Amino acid sequence: MTGPADGRPPRWAKDAAKYLLPGEHAVVATRRHWAVLLAPAARTLPVLVVGVWVLTLDPDNRVSATVGLAVVLGALGTFALRAGEWWMRHFIVTRRRVLLTSGIIARTVTLLPLRRITDLTWKETLLGQVLGYGTFRFESAGQEQALSQITFLPRADLLYREVSGLLFGSDWGSGGDDEGNPEPPAGERSQRDTQPIPGVPRQDPPR
Repeated sequence: MTGPADGRPPRWAKDAAKYLLPGEHAVVATRRHWAVLLAPAARTLPVLVVGVWVLTLDPDNRVSATVGLAVVLGALGTFALRAGEWWMRHFIVTRRRVLLTSGIIARTVTLLPLRRITDLTWKETLLGQVLGYGTFRFESAGQEQALSQITFLPRADLLYREVSGLLFGSDWGSGGDDEGNPEPPAGERSQRDTQPIPGVPRQDPPR
């Protein structure tokens, strides 16, 4: 989570500055693994090959050259759009929430409070073990969440330990309010809960 060598803040830091609450800091911040681009690249390559073939089939034929050029530009533009989405999407975890930012022109931020997460599953396929990515599956109380599954997370084993520490560590636990503020110690909470309500006269039990 360090910035570039030239001192400029990384992309995730700009997202965090926009969408995190005052006093909230990113513990985990990363974009998805580059392997997410393998499927778009596999779909783009055959179309690109066909476009180049049509473009060079008869260079003197304006119609075929135009069609081939359009196919090539369309294939490259589609892949560039997928690459831009990958570059702009960030997975951010704080001590309060899980956030996923996405979108190039219209930005979208999906969030899930940590206190609502009841279970975390980490899945790693054979290809994921080779390339170093995995999938997180969050189970939360209540209805199905938009952040129930996040694929192609890099260094998934390290991220799993970090997020698990936030969810189930002794310094967090399942307590706290919706803003992620921890509950007071049990002794203080019991004393506060048993104190009389101000303004209400105390009544002695009947003999």
